Amino acid sequence: MSAVVASHQSGPLRGLSNLLYRRSTLYLLLLLTPPLLWFGVVYVGSLFALLWQSFYTFDDFTMAVSTDLTLANYAALFNPANYDIILRTLTMAVAVSLASAVLAFPIAYYMARFASPREKAFFYIAVMLPMWASYIVKAYAWTVILAKGGMFYWLIQQLHLEGLLGSVLTIPGVGGNTLSTSHLGRFLVFTYIWLPFMILPIQASLERLPPSLLQASADLGARPRQTFAQVILPLAFPGVVAGSIFTFSLTLGDFIIPQLVGPSGLFIGTMVYVQQGSVGNIPLAAAFTLVPIVLIAIYLSIAKRLGAFDAL
Repeated sequence: MSAVVASHQSGPLRGLSNLLYRRSTLYLLLLLTPPLLWFGVVYVGSLFALLWQSFYTFDDFTMAVSTDLTLANYAALFNPANYDIILRTLTMAVAVSLASAVLAFPIAYYMARFASPREKAFFYIAVMLPMWASYIVKAYAWTVILAKGGMFYWLIQQLHLEGLLGSVLTIPGVGGNTLSTSHLGRFLVFTYIWLPFMILPIQASLERLPPSLLQASADLGARPRQTFAQVILPLAFPGVVAGSIFTFSLTLGDFIIPQLVGPSGLFIGTMVYVQQGSVGNIPLAAAFTLVPIVLIAIYLSIAKRLGAFDAL
């Protein structure tokens, strides 16, 4: 019996276990190799393939793509029509991020500072429940809600705000015939769908706020408004930036909501979809795809400096 145990302990598995225990770097390398291979080959490799295709040439006459390399696709991004698409998408992403932060902060603050455990559980479910529903179903539902004769217009009529809504819809760059055909309606849908991604990082950031700091601020004679502006908001700001990473990037690359809600003005996502699908101009679509990648990379570098990754 003792001989069997000794042979088992000195077997190949035991030797491999001892080797990995002594060389932790080798053990870590074996653990990370499969995901790193997937990340390097599938993810980064596909991005490089996309970047390479953006230099291909598209023949407008034959509708064919050739491997002749050119910079014409990137030069086309600065055409007035294409540049307007990029600017429109970037403006919407920034506006949605700001609106989401304004709406999310009071909810997150109440969840972190005042809600009882039962109320906090209710808020968690209420915030996350819409995320379980189908994204396309929610977008289609909003087209009905914002249409003339829909629920939103009924609420506007009950509040006697038809004149104010009509004035807003006449603003250049905002308006349309109805909310469902306006940039304002598109903005409302974006804000609703991405709001949970802003609430949760802010709430997590506020949860880590030490109560002793608030007590010290009160002991030093600071008013609640001063405490909020000089203590709470600066410490919770990384959570706001962390949430804005989601709202900004998701709005920047979305193509479903711009197709279903709002006017016919293209966004980056819809432009990529149209070029590679209907037109077949894959090189121009690839060049457009690089725009949100660059914008998000710049945004992430700024967010890192502001400590957003510490709040994730």
